[in-house]
Amino acid sequence: MTDAMNLHNFPARDDLPETGPVPPAPRPGLVPRHEPIGQIIEVGGSGACVEISGHRLFELAEDKDPSIAMSGQVGSQIKIGAGNRWLLANVRKLKVTDAEAGNITAEIDFLGEGDEDRQTGRLVNFKRGITSYPIPGSKAYPVSGDDLKQMFAADERAHVEIGTVYPTKDVRAALYVDALLGKHFALLGSTGTGKSTSAALIMHRICDMSPEGHIVMVDPHGEYSAAFKGHGELFNVDNLAMPYWLMNFEEHCEVFVTSQGADRQQDMDILAKCLLQARAKNRAAEGLSKLTVDSPIPYTLSDLTNAITAEMGLLNKATDTAPFMRLKTKIDELKSDPRYQFMFSGMLIADTMGSFISKIFRLPAKGKPISIIDVSGVPSDIVSVVVAVLSRLVFDYAIWSRSEVQRPVLLVCEEAHRYIPSDKSSAGQAVRKILERIAKEGRKYGVSLGLITQRPSDLAEGVLSQCGTIIAMRLNNDRDQAFVKSAMPEGSRGFLDVIPALRNRECIVCGEGVSIPIRVSFDDLERDRCPASSDPLFSSLWRQTGEEEAMVSRVVKRWRAQGR
Repeated sequence: MTDAMNLHNFPARDDLPETGPVPPAPRPGLVPRHEPIGQIIEVGGSGACVEISGHRLFELAEDKDPSIAMSGQVGSQIKIGAGNRWLLANVRKLKVTDAEAGNITAEIDFLGEGDEDRQTGRLVNFKRGITSYPIPGSKAYPVSGDDLKQMFAADERAHVEIGTVYPTKDVRAALYVDALLGKHFALLGSTGTGKSTSAALIMHRICDMSPEGHIVMVDPHGEYSAAFKGHGELFNVDNLAMPYWLMNFEEHCEVFVTSQGADRQQDMDILAKCLLQARAKNRAAEGLSKLTVDSPIPYTLSDLTNAITAEMGLLNKATDTAPFMRLKTKIDELKSDPRYQFMFSGMLIADTMGSFISKIFRLPAKGKPISIIDVSGVPSDIVSVVVAVLSRLVFDYAIWSRSEVQRPVLLVCEEAHRYIPSDKSSAGQAVRKILERIAKEGRKYGVSLGLITQRPSDLAEGVLSQCGTIIAMRLNNDRDQAFVKSAMPEGSRGFLDVIPALRNRECIVCGEGVSIPIRVSFDDLERDRCPASSDPLFSSLWRQTGEEEAMVSRVVKRWRAQGR
């Protein structure tokens, strides 16, 4: 490659050829602390092109300040004088334009602007966005660690610190909690990048700041219980006790109706009529003028099956009993199967709606602001319905409590692509509809949504764009990378280009939760606060042996008993 860039072979600065008229120095008021690294040659709406001296990049690489040493390289920041202000920009792309002269062209994206302190020379009053553009010929300078501290320093708004800003070791990275939660957020990353630990870190920081908060986290793999033991309330199939009668009609249909096509509509019509009759028998329904199949009124499953039997008895022909028998058989199956006892137990007929909402939503929190809902033990055919009921309860509670003192709730969904898939023909449409509605309307009612997924391209179209803050860890799939880029504002392109090159426990944060896009190295989390999601060490574990027969026996016993 004859045009390859080799910093060591660049000619001395005195030997560089003239590149045109001498560019104007910054106007009075700006006092550069370092030699320029290049000059603006082209300006556009969101960025510019800078001609950079490769020799200067080689000089800067030896600087003790890691921010200055990185200046001018892809993913780093530079500053440009414009009037009496400094413009800060992110380097997105580098290209050799003259290998012999050592000239490089850099494409940059503008981040924001700030003033210069007359006494210290430091950057102050940094603001996102720019009010004036540089003139072609303006000089570009390296950005120091002190400049980065001012750029990324958290203001007086409520915030949590989650790590350090790359490439520094002491500049703290902060998330603004109200903006992060008020406009939803998404945490994305391929398997093995530290996604679960990072999610636990962010949740712990928020819980520490808000001990009386209200967070509901859906945990499909049972890995977060270990992280929040002692810091939150933990629920699984053994203690969840979620009454079946909290389901609305659509959720009832997903559980009770097994047929397809024309038969499905017939079964749904029968279920609607009989379900309304069963709900009407409860004392809580007395005096309600607007009782519907969706009303969360307790009823007994025996009342429902009796209503189905009564309707079947009104038929003229015995051949028309098939839809009634399908419903009765499914209901009886759920009642007798021990796997469904957490939801369809005969003990759950009491009116416990108030106490269930209080314990799940942490009202009051009593210093444990997060509920971990472990659905790993829920049968796979109804897990989407369980998540749908929990999500809808969050949203409906927010709607019907608007006249009360507001208690915002954060709903966090791990493996979100399971519940909001891009495939509209898949099962579990109830959970998809309610989560899409929360994404679009939740912030109006004080409901925040946090989505965690390893496959953002499998999410329903439009859901990711509703998330005001994107926390993107390494994504290995090209389709996922393109999907995330399309959901982010244009000014974040330079940062998102480095997503495939991120290390474990590193992320790019863009959007409302930060002042400007940043690359963050997450803090280490205490061992007792980490989720149980570590990868097995095959090389070590496959050298161990002993007690296999007893172990298999215990596993088979638990397997058959369907209990842990």
